Amino acid sequence: MSSQTELQHKWSAANVRETFFNYFKSLDHRYVASSSVIPFDDRSLLFTNAGMNQYKPIFLGNVDPHSKFYSLKSAYNSQKCIRAGGKHNDLEDVGKDSYHHTFFEMLGNWSFGDYFKKEAIAYSWTLLTKVYMIPVDRLYVTYFEGDPKLNLEPDLETRDLWLSVGVLESHIIPGATKDNFWEMGEQGPCGPCSEIHYDRIGGRNAAHLVNKDDPDVLEVWNLVFMQFNRESNGKLMALPSKHIDTGMGFERLVSILQNVRSNYDTDIFKPIFEKIREITKVREYNGKFGPNDENGIDTAYRVIADHARTLVVALADGGIPNNEGAGYVLRRIQRRGIRYVHKYMNYPIETFFSQLAPTIIEQFKDVFPEVAKNPEHIYAILNEEEKAFAKTLDRGEKLFTQYALKAQESSDRMLNGTDVWRLYDTFGFPLDLTQLMASELQLNIDRTGFEKAKLQSYEASKRRKDNKEADQMKLNIHDISKLNDENILKTDDSFKYGSSDISGNILRLFNGTSFVDKIEKADTVYGVILDKTCFYAEQGGQIYDTGSITLDNKNTSFTVQNVQVYNGYVLHSGILNEGSLEVGDKVTLSYNELRRNAIKANHTATHVLNYALRSVLGNEVEQRGSLVSAEKLRFDFSNRKALSLDNIMKIEEICNGIIQREDDVYFKNISLEKAKQINSIRTVPGEDYPDPVRVVSVGQAIETLTSDSDGLTLPNPVELCGGTHVSNTLFIGKLILTEETSIAKGIRRISAVTGEAAVTAERSAIEFRDTLEYISKIKSFTEKQQKLKEAGVLVNKLEIGIVSKHKLKDQWELMNKEVKHALKLEAKKHYEEAKSIVEDYFKNNESATYLVTHIAMQASMKIVSELLNLFNNRKVDRSLFIIMGDAEKVVYGCYISESAKTKGVSGEILINKCNDLLKGKGGGRGNLYQGQGNTIGQAQKAVSSLNEIFQEGLMSK
Repeated sequence: MSSQTELQHKWSAANVRETFFNYFKSLDHRYVASSSVIPFDDRSLLFTNAGMNQYKPIFLGNVDPHSKFYSLKSAYNSQKCIRAGGKHNDLEDVGKDSYHHTFFEMLGNWSFGDYFKKEAIAYSWTLLTKVYMIPVDRLYVTYFEGDPKLNLEPDLETRDLWLSVGVLESHIIPGATKDNFWEMGEQGPCGPCSEIHYDRIGGRNAAHLVNKDDPDVLEVWNLVFMQFNRESNGKLMALPSKHIDTGMGFERLVSILQNVRSNYDTDIFKPIFEKIREITKVREYNGKFGPNDENGIDTAYRVIADHARTLVVALADGGIPNNEGAGYVLRRIQRRGIRYVHKYMNYPIETFFSQLAPTIIEQFKDVFPEVAKNPEHIYAILNEEEKAFAKTLDRGEKLFTQYALKAQESSDRMLNGTDVWRLYDTFGFPLDLTQLMASELQLNIDRTGFEKAKLQSYEASKRRKDNKEADQMKLNIHDISKLNDENILKTDDSFKYGSSDISGNILRLFNGTSFVDKIEKADTVYGVILDKTCFYAEQGGQIYDTGSITLDNKNTSFTVQNVQVYNGYVLHSGILNEGSLEVGDKVTLSYNELRRNAIKANHTATHVLNYALRSVLGNEVEQRGSLVSAEKLRFDFSNRKALSLDNIMKIEEICNGIIQREDDVYFKNISLEKAKQINSIRTVPGEDYPDPVRVVSVGQAIETLTSDSDGLTLPNPVELCGGTHVSNTLFIGKLILTEETSIAKGIRRISAVTGEAAVTAERSAIEFRDTLEYISKIKSFTEKQQKLKEAGVLVNKLEIGIVSKHKLKDQWELMNKEVKHALKLEAKKHYEEAKSIVEDYFKNNESATYLVTHIAMQASMKIVSELLNLFNNRKVDRSLFIIMGDAEKVVYGCYISESAKTKGVSGEILINKCNDLLKGKGGGRGNLYQGQGNTIGQAQKAVSSLNEIFQEGLMSK
């Protein structure tokens, strides 16, 4: 066995991690499991990008006494991290060097007011040099050199502590704020940090290479000494408790202990590389970089392995590829990986990443068991995304080649920004993917032109959405008659059940009023009729497809926005973006598969919902209509009364039970007569079905259903349906009922969301629950009441599940009731306190005929009014002027006794004087005057001025 093999056996990745865990466990640290890489409860982050993210509540002093972090003194773990978007983005560097990753593990230990610099430094040095046995002369440390702009002195304490544990003096290096002062953000906990670096080469002094991006002198561990808080004004204030936050790159540590010069040469990546080779049949990984990497295959190995790890972990944690935020980053990562597989491995795209995923799950399942919880879900999403991009990858690459040839002939070797936008908009090529392809040919990208084309496209899209011209384009009876008279072939739409792009011939073009031979006016709505189509025309409750019609040799792009069928003719309405189309052109048709996937999931879910409704409410329930869109599903049914919450919960439970069973969905055309003999087949009253008819069954093959003779069973959701459906219920993800209402006498309507929309609904419910939790901690009952009022408006607008909304409203009602009761008690207490102040004054000053006082408590006009009315109702022969309030609000009022009025005291003069001094408004008549202002700063001056007015008035007669 070679020494290299022995090291890899001794310090396998699993052993390295376990050793770290055992070390800090022996130091009485508590293990805290890694948080999700999708930070659902922290909108400031796209992904969890550091080990400290989940401990923010501790650092910010917001720890819930019931949370797992309460009374936590010290902790350790390995945190799953992704740096592929936002402030921390390593995506562009992956594959090019030996140590960058989009996904990595961050080993860390933390102290929350328990220990500080001395212990943290000793722990790290002992672990590295005594446990992992890393040679002392290979290690270098940095410390904060100070910053006059921040009024911070050099952190000489840290330097001296490193000397005391045995670091060579020449290996201790001062570092600037950029590298050695860590901050959570513009505000919040922060402090100096100390990095530990490792020299892979050895036998030299590499101090001058620290933090110089040398691949052989790399940062391994960062110790952050959190001792300040940056205030909103930018000032640094000392924290009452000092914390330790450390992070060590697991992959880098493993490469050091296995004595290899690249993270990718460790046993972390070797099994993944072997699986890539097994799948693709390419040559083995040779570990070459840059010009030495023949044909770019080694770079492809690194990119694919890295991206696959990121995708598996993110999808397991609830991430979903889409067009926004973290979802879009995941889509970019997979499409980037797909392109590497396609170009450098020459492997056909469809199910590559789902074949690679089991190897990664096997590696992670012991330390991150959540990745193995539902692997089929991960495979399904990977395949769905891969197939969607595979449809356009070849054509997009061909078009890129055309654009690249033009750029190569230009003096600036610049790809036109509009062309780059078209690759993104029509073929789904993220900008960074096009940038990568361009750099392979030493081409540049016109980013300004790209952004301009993007903006123009969005503005045009908004105009089209506002005008809804494509939705309004229709064929009338004369147009249809003309097509029939000219013997134009009916559109063959049987391809709508497939997933591939198809070629079709243009039979007719429509400008909204008449048929034309050619269309060429950009940004204009037209209609296209072809001999065949893969687009689904709106029918049977299912919404139409959207997508594109392209003709590459004319650089023609037509966006399909609406699809309707008229007497067998399928009209594709939309916008001509560029180029031209003529009758007879052979074009490529591509529907938006990601949108279609959401529609398919909702349509199958509608069948499942229909089945669940009958299971709960009885077989007499009849369908009265439906709508299936990409965003939601809606189902109308006969029922005399509203569904109870218990009904809703049972229906949801049945639906999600079928979904979680991962039932296959079967489709088959059979004779109408045979279809109607199937047990419990559901048909829509009044619907005219073709013969043969398409049967859709969830969970049972059609052949099984047609042979079943027991007419009393309700075996599974089975309906006559011409819509598109998923192949397995797992693609539905989850169903959440969002609304149930009446639309007519005896007809109810129920709405639901599935998949990504269901996840969003759940997140919204969780966020609102967190909002209530936050409100519950507010100490001021007045502020709490205001926040609850705002939350009460918000909860009614939330697009969340019926059950969740009911529970959250109950929670809100309870909190609101408690706050009202508390405010009532508080008001009573304050009234008694204010009343006591007034009564005690007159009791201790029996000869006093008036009182002007500032009561320094929260402003309450109700209390002021009650005290004044107390005097007025009793006709007390004493006057009273009360100013009540604090920094936020001030109220005031006065009661003028009859004797005071007789002597010349004017309530109008008093209230106007107070209005002037307190910048308020008020008035009154007779004995009573009231007002309120917005400043309390002049309260004492007001008291003095009002006293003078009283004295002058009382003494005037």
